[in-house]
Amino acid sequence: MYAVIKTGGKQYRVAKGDTLRVEKLAGAEGDAVELGKVLMVADGDDIKVGAPYLDGGKVTATVKAQGRGDKVEIIKFRRRKHHMKRQGHRQSYTELEITGITG
Repeated sequence: MYAVIKTGGKQYRVAKGDTLRVEKLAGAEGDAVELGKVLMVADGDDIKVGAPYLDGGKVTATVKAQGRGDKVEIIKFRRRKHHMKRQGHRQSYTELEITGITG
């Protein structure tokens, strides 16, 4: 059994026991999180597709970690103009472990 969910502007295909990193969600480590934007649930040949979301579809997960990703450096450079600009960015994430799928 698997589901397709939407969180943080992205779509993820998840199954029970999967671990994935999503955009930062509120909650401390060990908290239970309920993801309600379920687009599709498949159990063998039984496939349910929402329009756009499934009524009664729900994916539960536990927060394993809150963290920040690797640094991405942004460099803007104009040749022969004595211009160079540097900037760095670290994106926050939440690591989830899927515990259940209903729908």
